[in-house]
Amino acid sequence: MTTAAIAARLIELCSKGDFEAAQKELYAENAVSIEPYATPAFEKETHGLKGIYAKGEKFESMVEKYHDISFSQPLVAGKSFTVVLNMDLTMKGQDRMQMSEICVYVTKDGKIISEQFFM
Repeated sequence: MTTAAIAARLIELCSKGDFEAAQKELYAENAVSIEPYATPAFEKETHGLKGIYAKGEKFESMVEKYHDISFSQPLVAGKSFTVVLNMDLTMKGQDRMQMSEICVYVTKDGKIISEQFFM
């Protein structure tokens, strides 16, 4: 699968909220996920697909409701691509909020090997 095809499929699945399905299909077993900074809820770096699944499940458990999820068109350069992720959501015990991140992905051998998020 080309980098552009991976980007398109990632956006297709994640736009429907199928984050775990996207990870199972598109991520390498040794993938790494890098947050902008460590928080009490999340480490700065998560290594391995099992850890990334657990991180996703933890985030999902914190969300009360998704109101909207949207992605920009991907920008592809060689084995990397980037998208802007916009989420309108309500976290449990909090007010409704807007989140926007730049997401950068690196691929190798038809799989995502790293994701990094910038706010």
